Amino acid sequence: MTFKNKKLLVTRRLPAAVLARAARDYDAMLNADDTLYSAEMLLTKAQDADAALICLSEKFTGEVIAALPERLRIVSTVSVGTDHIDLDAARRRGVRVGNAPHGVTIATAEIAMLLILACARRAPEGQQLIVQHQWEGWSPTFMLGQRLDGKALGILGLGKIGQALARRARAFDMEIHYHNRQRLPEAEEAGAVYHASTESLFRAADILSLNAPATPATKYILRAETIAWLKPGAIVINTARGDLVQDADLIAALKTGRAGYAGLDVFEGEPNIHKDYIGLPNVMLLPHMGSATIEARNQMGFEALDNIDAFFAGRALPFAVV
Repeated sequence: MTFKNKKLLVTRRLPAAVLARAARDYDAMLNADDTLYSAEMLLTKAQDADAALICLSEKFTGEVIAALPERLRIVSTVSVGTDHIDLDAARRRGVRVGNAPHGVTIATAEIAMLLILACARRAPEGQQLIVQHQWEGWSPTFMLGQRLDGKALGILGLGKIGQALARRARAFDMEIHYHNRQRLPEAEEAGAVYHASTESLFRAADILSLNAPATPATKYILRAETIAWLKPGAIVINTARGDLVQDADLIAALKTGRAGYAGLDVFEGEPNIHKDYIGLPNVMLLPHMGSATIEARNQMGFEALDNIDAFFAGRALPFAVV
């Protein structure tokens, strides 16, 4: 297929450096107002496009992909996750799909570490005391949290982000435990203790960090049945995907103290999160800020553009999913 103008649909307002590169190298159709495109708007915008640079917010369902114009043959997402794209439909239609797998790593690991520290030291409660003018002064037993040294950090999914989190946690003298579908080579484990089952990991963890991808196997992997495996008062961290957690079950555990604290950056159905999280004293809630650094978003945008560059040059996509 011959491309004269190489028209690129950019569905969201991305960092300036990413947009500048897109406009330099392509006839770029930008979203200056950062409008959230509906399926109908996506298809209307796509009619004149040869490629699409998209984000998690755009749902490329089977119906959307089937209705794409014949000329549009590549979709590259500014994310590591691809659960917003029907990959089987893309294969059937002959649409290439690329992602941006590396930019999120450090920033998301930092957010996970932030949540671990905040939960262990009860930072959300402390801030509320200040904001609500309820702090009455210091006492020896006031706002006692827990230190991290010697605590077992259980990482469900020791991939790139999980390994980056483990490196940071080791600086706090934490013990690293993990579960993957397959055990990692010894060099990648870096001394982490492998658990052959989810149950074994959950039972060992003082702090559990969810870093697994969203798949049918991981949906609601944290629910009443598995929360029962945790140590009483364990801390739960989720910076992966919201639907790894059955919200009602975690909320119930937080209310009874079965789970001691939760630090959550992602939610099922976000931004419309479960209303019962609001007002719980033992949660720290963030609005999906895991990769929200200029360095991360630039790298993600550049990686997604690398896929599009390779496609038009007739090369293999460096970060191919389909």
